[in-house]
Amino acid sequence: MDRSPESATAAGTGLPSAAPPGYAGGGAHEHRWLILGVIGLAQLMVVLDATIVNIALPSAQQDLGFSDGNRQWIVTAYALAFGSLLLLGGRIADLVGRKAVFLAGLAGFAVASAIGGAATSFGMLVAARALQGAFGALLAPAALSLLTTTFTDPKERAKAFGIYGAIAGAGGAVGLLLGGVLTEYLDWRWCLFVNLAFAVVAMIGGARLLHGGRPTDRPKLDVPGTLLVSVGLFCIVYGFSQAETHDWGEGQVWGFLVVGVVLLAAFAWFETRATHPLLPLRVVLDRDRGASYLAMFIAGAGMFGVFLFLTYYLQQILSYSPVMTGVAFLPLVACMIVSSIVTTNVLVPRFGPKPIVPLGMALAAVAMVWLTFLDLDSSYAAHVLPPLLVQGIGMGLIFATAMNLATAGIASHDAGVASAMVNTSQQVGGSIGTALLNTLATTAATNYLVGKQPTPLVQANAAIESYSTAYWWSALFFGVGVVVTLILYRAGPPRQMSSEEVVHM
Repeated sequence: MDRSPESATAAGTGLPSAAPPGYAGGGAHEHRWLILGVIGLAQLMVVLDATIVNIALPSAQQDLGFSDGNRQWIVTAYALAFGSLLLLGGRIADLVGRKAVFLAGLAGFAVASAIGGAATSFGMLVAARALQGAFGALLAPAALSLLTTTFTDPKERAKAFGIYGAIAGAGGAVGLLLGGVLTEYLDWRWCLFVNLAFAVVAMIGGARLLHGGRPTDRPKLDVPGTLLVSVGLFCIVYGFSQAETHDWGEGQVWGFLVVGVVLLAAFAWFETRATHPLLPLRVVLDRDRGASYLAMFIAGAGMFGVFLFLTYYLQQILSYSPVMTGVAFLPLVACMIVSSIVTTNVLVPRFGPKPIVPLGMALAAVAMVWLTFLDLDSSYAAHVLPPLLVQGIGMGLIFATAMNLATAGIASHDAGVASAMVNTSQQVGGSIGTALLNTLATTAATNYLVGKQPTPLVQANAAIESYSTAYWWSALFFGVGVVVTLILYRAGPPRQMSSEEVVHM
């Protein structure tokens, strides 16, 4: 990649500019592998919380007595707060200090989880989930930016991001397993209380191991930009979440989406003129970094199909318990971990991202097409496991590479907001995927039932039809990802930068 000093200082190249003087860029490098454990634990807590509560929802609904119509708010409240505040959280980490924001995010997430676990009403649980999302928006970008500035040696950075990418990608499956175990053998409330254990361990480790990483000369916060992007992302996520339960023609769906798009366009325009932009254009205009954000967006939208609809298939068609459903996803997790580590340590340094991420997208698309062949007589070992293994390999290629390239060579004072863009891309992609695939699947099932007697067999076949439709559309998402990443990523391996270049560029 072209990382010459001349290009790095040129306006609008998307390359890092010089860091402000006095900025402590690194972490406690002598304990960097312990730091990776702390950061990985915090990231796992945030990621699995997006799915662990799904398993607990039926029990929580029965306990607290809320309706089916209100059930979605337990998931949506978390997604709205998390998705809309991520960029602000990332910038706060840059301005206040990554360690302080990381610990504050952990503490707040733990308190919110305790409130949710002790909830005595629907409103209390929704408020706790929104609070979880808000503190998660502080925690997630701080965690990734700490990883970025702690591991500056290229070879060690590759290993660290391979592990981190596997955690971020596999967290949803781990959430399904852990949620199933806790709900089945303890109580749904433990799906929230378990975060206290994660947070306490991570806080103790973070307090002892991390350096402050705080700028001595802090720029001002971009308040207008913050308002524009936060409200814009809120409208986008809310609009798509409403599409799950309302017709696309209703104002509360398309109205919010239109407002969200307008606000985000205004945000992009304003950032070109702001003195202290919330999201400097140098962060997103680099080709590899921009391609990585798009890859995370597409993968976030596409992978929803395998997690949600395959979960339904395993439980409703194959009659798996919640625990067995979680266990069924473990081979995918294992493949993702191995694929992530091999990708960042062997493949990307040798070939670069251009063949790797498109290959991952292609494998994911093949896996989704493979899943369309599932029917009422399919078995796990012969028909579900093979595409799961292919999906795990593909997602490992995508996540590990995209997360690494999205933060590679970023200036220390931009590490937080660059990291936030990774999480924002995946979160917004997941929200869009959730709404689109749910709508398409529901329509397919309804159309299948037209003119048929709703016998148990017919209803089961209608469910199969809906799942298959979702898999086809997920395959299309990944197919688009193949084209986009082939076009945008630079050819050849990324130039390996020294520790000083990464920290001080």
